[in-house]
Amino acid sequence: MTAFQHDPAPGVGVVRRQQMTWAAPLHLEGGGSLAPVTLAYETYGQLNADASNAILLLHALSGDAHAAGRHGPADQRPGWWDDMVGPGRAFDTDRYFLICSNVIGGCQGSTGPSSRDPATGTDTPARPYGARFPVITIGDMVRAQARLIDSLGIDRLLAVAGGSMGGFQALEWAVALPERVRGAIMIASSARSATQTIAWNSIGRQAIMRDPRWRGGDYYGHEPPADGLAVARMIGHVTYLSDTSLEERFGRRLQRRAAPAFSLAPEFAVESYLDHQGESFNARFDPNSYLYITKAMDYWDMPARYGSLDAAMARARAALLLISFDSDWLYPPAESEAIAAAMRRAGGHAQHHVLPSAAGHDAFLVDHAAQEPLVSSFLASL
Repeated sequence: MTAFQHDPAPGVGVVRRQQMTWAAPLHLEGGGSLAPVTLAYETYGQLNADASNAILLLHALSGDAHAAGRHGPADQRPGWWDDMVGPGRAFDTDRYFLICSNVIGGCQGSTGPSSRDPATGTDTPARPYGARFPVITIGDMVRAQARLIDSLGIDRLLAVAGGSMGGFQALEWAVALPERVRGAIMIASSARSATQTIAWNSIGRQAIMRDPRWRGGDYYGHEPPADGLAVARMIGHVTYLSDTSLEERFGRRLQRRAAPAFSLAPEFAVESYLDHQGESFNARFDPNSYLYITKAMDYWDMPARYGSLDAAMARARAALLLISFDSDWLYPPAESEAIAAAMRRAGGHAQHHVLPSAAGHDAFLVDHAAQEPLVSSFLASL
């Protein structure tokens, strides 16, 4: 295990991605197994002598193991939670040892559809899984993470924390592995994927699979289904924003013209913005990973798995911090309040804060100032 020293400037400085691989099969909820299993991860701060200051950060759909810092001169890509991780920040690297791993099914170093399929033997070049990759669940992701935590020599995490799909994973840790975690932080999240969320995800997947370049998932070595992934990203991105934020940022403003051209070409500033989102996403994300991760999100339904949300929360031993945003229509505050209420009925500790924001679902990534004192105070209380 490697500990990193942060630089004097705000932030965690230079970090590097690490990988850990296990030959033992990971048995999957949907049946079958996955082997070998590799997880890519990064760490920030230093683990203390009794390993009691470890926190696992859990990323959302489009995230990865790179939560904070920079990879050096050749890769200056910021982390997805840069403003929350570092000395003196909510996740204070002077106090805590933070771990963030790319989920299985991902495309940034962990085993996923673009990884070599061992069933193809010694094919040269190695043949990726493609659509032969097994369907996975949030529970499968968490069991893979538990292997990583075990390998790092950590018996019990101080906390798990994440937003959106990261919140799904945090709740899975608290309920499925109650003895392994003292606190769980869920931001802009839910105990189940609602029908509307499944519908949006389905449209995105169809955009990818109907792109003729998808080739049934076997596009590796060929031109990828970039148009399909771009459309999927555009659809998803709109669900992360609020009507207010779109109006404030773009309104009906034209991008490069003073008057309408009366053509079918994109003209509005919001269209150019969505085009950019699609293009930039293609540069860093695998279309098949998008299919598998969104499907895992659709299967997320903790109340159904345990019979009720009350029954699920009766298993949890961790203290819960839930944060939601009043403009988030993808995972509205009522979803978090239902979890908090069920936890209280079970006799556990849960606090839920609804924060004002115009940013919609994306507020968990951009509205840091209001979240920081809540997270800092919660972690200090564990």
